[in-house]
Formats: sequence, C-alpha cells, structure tokens
Amino acid sequence: MGIRRLATRWDKLDQTAIQRLQLRLLRRFLRRQVLPFSAQYRAVFGELRLDSESIRSLEDFRKIPFTEKRDLLNTSEHPERTKDFLLAPDRARLARRPSTLLRALTRGPRAAKASLEYEYRPVFLTATTGRSSDPVTFLYTRHDLDNLAIAGHRLVEVFQTERDYRVMNLFPFAPHLAFWQVHYGAIAFGLFNLSTGGGKVMGTQRNIRLIEKIAPQALIGMPTFLYHVLQQMLEEGLRCTGLRRIILGGEKAPAGMRRKLRAMAGELGSPGVDVLATYGFTEAKMAFGECPFPHDGEPSGYHLYPDLALVEIVDPKSGEPLPPGTPGEIVFTPLDARGSVVLRYRTGDIIDGGLHCEPCPNCGRSVPRLVGRISRQSEFREMRFDKVKGTLINFNDLENVLEELTGVGTWQVELRKANDDPLDVDEIHLHISRSGRSGDEDRVRRDIRREFEERLELRPNRVIFHSSSEMRRLQGVGKQLKEEKVVDHRPKSSAAQKAEPTTKEASE
Repeated sequence: MGIRRLATRWDKLDQTAIQRLQLRLLRRFLRRQVLPFSAQYRAVFGELRLDSESIRSLEDFRKIPFTEKRDLLNTSEHPERTKDFLLAPDRARLARRPSTLLRALTRGPRAAKASLEYEYRPVFLTATTGRSSDPVTFLYTRHDLDNLAIAGHRLVEVFQTERDYRVMNLFPFAPHLAFWQVHYGAIAFGLFNLSTGGGKVMGTQRNIRLIEKIAPQALIGMPTFLYHVLQQMLEEGLRCTGLRRIILGGEKAPAGMRRKLRAMAGELGSPGVDVLATYGFTEAKMAFGECPFPHDGEPSGYHLYPDLALVEIVDPKSGEPLPPGTPGEIVFTPLDARGSVVLRYRTGDIIDGGLHCEPCPNCGRSVPRLVGRISRQSEFREMRFDKVKGTLINFNDLENVLEELTGVGTWQVELRKANDDPLDVDEIHLHISRSGRSGDEDRVRRDIRREFEERLELRPNRVIFHSSSEMRRLQGVGKQLKEEKVVDHRPKSSAAQKAEPTTKEASE
C-alpha cells in the first residue's frame, strides 16, 4: 500500500526547528482547513474576533478555548453535535482553489474530483468505548487513513521492529483506534500481520493455537487479555519461543504488569522480551509508542510526531500552560487532520513526568516525549466508608498497588453497598487470582491489606480468591471489548453511581 510521505524528517529536528515547523503547520492548518470548513471553530474564532493571521506564536494559540469531551456529546437540543467538528468543505470554494484548477487543467476534471474526495470525503470511523458516556465517533477521510498508516509506520520504527517479524494483533475487532492503528501500521511497514480480533472473536484457545502455529516475534493487545493468554499457555505446559516484543495498548500498562508479562514470556521460552506501551485516544486518530529501554530502568516516554500533532501540558485546575518536565494534563491539537477535528482537546489524562524535549536517552530521537505514568482524572472517586464524610480514592494508585504485588495475578475491584442498602456505607470487595508461584492465600491476603493501608490508607472489606478460569469469567474475557477490572454493583439509586470507572486507549 502506497502512502503519502511527509517532507520532514520527523525524528531528526532540533527543538528550535520543531517550534518553527509547528507554528507554520498550525497557521496553514487553520487558514486552509479549520476556519473555512469547521462550523465549530469558525464560530469560536468569530466570537473572539480572531483569524489564522492572529496566531503569530504558539503562545497566541492559547487564546483559543479548550475543547472537552462534553463538547462532543450529542444532546436533545443538539442531537448531531459531532457534525460541528467535521471539516465540511464548500464545493464551490474548493473548485476555485488554484491547486484544484491546476489539477483539472493538467490531469482533467475527474482527477481533480478524485483528489478532493481523497482529502475530504469521510470513508471510515472509530469510536470511543462509551464506558463513561455515550460513544463519540470520529470520521476519517483517505487523507486521515494515510496519516494513520504514517503514525503506525513510525510506531514500528520506534519499537525497533525488524521487517521479518511476524506480528499477532490480539486487540478486539471493533471500530476502535488500537486495532486499526496496528493493522495500518503493519501494512505500511510491510510486516506479516495476523489480526485475531482478540478473545471476543476467536476465544482464548483459538488465539493460543494460532500463537503456536505462527510463532510470532511480537504480540500486541490489551494488557489484561495478553496476561490471560500467557497464563493459559503456562497452565497447559505450552511453549512460545522466539517472542521479542509485547506491545500494550487500550489500557494503562503499570510497571508491575510489565514485569509479570516479561516473566511469563520467559517461562514460556522467550527470555528478555521487551514489554512496551502505546498511548493513543480516539480524538487523536493516531497513537504514540515507547522505544525499548533497559529492563532494570524506566521507560523514556511516548515519542510524539511534531509534524502531525501539537501537544501541550496544562495545569488540570487552572488550564495554564506548564513548563517541560512538569506533571499536568495532556492537551492535543492535530496539525494535518481532515474529517473530525478538535483543537486544544483536553484529554483528561495526567502525565506525571510531563513533556520532555531533550533527545531520548535510549534511542536518541529528538522529538518531544510524554514521560511517566498516565492516569485518568475520572478515576478519582469519592467513597463513603462511614456515615460522616466521604474519602477520595485514586483508582489509578489502587491499580498500581495491585499490579506490583508479586502474589497477585489478575484482579477485579467490586464496589458494593453494605447490606445492598443504598443509604449504607460503601465497600470494596477485591477478587484476585494468585500468580503462578505465589505463596498461600493467607500470606497474599496479609500483603494486600498491608500495602492498601500503607499506600492507600484503606482496607478492602473482603479479599476473595478465584481460579484463573473464574477470573476470566468475572472480567468478561472474550465477551467484553475491554476486560472489566473495576465493577460498580452499588444500587442504582446511590449517588456514588454517578461516576463510572473508565480506561483510556492509546490510542482509545
């Protein structure tokens, strides 16, 4: 498949060149695409009495208000809200463009029409998973699909993947960015790529049989599902030699989960596997990845594409921009998108190491990087453990605690009301399966309670042990798009039911 090639060497630019390039691309994007064709941003700029010429620096761009998830949701008053964010060109205006006229003169009217359809006609969509709200669809033109392929090609390069690798894509088959990013990236790079559709399409056993048959060098999928697959292979006494990369997406990838997957791959006959993560989300229409790093070290961050996207880090409360290396919320603006377009999109994702601009210490690329753990603001929730006041619990930290415990394999947090009474206190029931070589249940239970008290200042009300097969049933492996790691079984009338747990892909 042939794809457009961008003129810039995206990974060789220094920071001064990157800033100049991004400002030039941003101004052109606003002038030629967004302001003429986006109903949403034409109105926003009009209210502020701004145009593309008003944006003379990246600081000027911060005059533009943020776009948030709630801005994209349909309402009864505005049932097709997402259409406002679609670039909808005026045919007459496009026909008058010099480039269109030149193409019509040199290659004929059909070629001119085909070129415009390639750039602007929607042909594809992905959607958010809809766990925290109604799903939001994002439309792609063929121009966007080329960008998806370019981003995927770069991901493969960042992962230091060799062209003769056989890759198995175990992401669930759905209109979900993660699946299609892998598909288009592998084809663009020329990799052998088998997409199984994950557990929901083929089931765990058929995925395992294909791993045995294909003998892949790279497995790509959701962390929890990959864990279940490798765990099942160990229980069956199978081997998986030659595996070099495990690539994670669609959920957070805590250090503890990475260690478990690396250890399991070693037991299956593939020691020294690199376990790397991706970060993406539906609204970006692309994903970013980590380069390989020493197994006793820390990841050097998600490598961004400065010619395709502008990323800011802002204070989650004030919205003020933050300097490099400062924790804050990720804000995203595309620089070359068509179809659905958002500007200064607040992701709700908090990066604890901030944005870094110095060359990567592992691969040497000079592109900006998002460094550290990414957590969701929506995963902070108030729990009532007594009748007097609520306690704010960070479920991002809870997940990290569980993944780092060596005795814990897979897990699920269940939120309940005491006595199933909507007016009673909240309870946390913890369902776990032990890892292969962990100690007895009493020791694991003591370790869990100790870590919860020391690091989270709370105690689970119950710790319930399950077999691996029971945990697969509880988490919905093979039934859910994403395995259920936090479930809320509090009565629907509870005020605490208003917030639901969410996970972010990485490219959700």
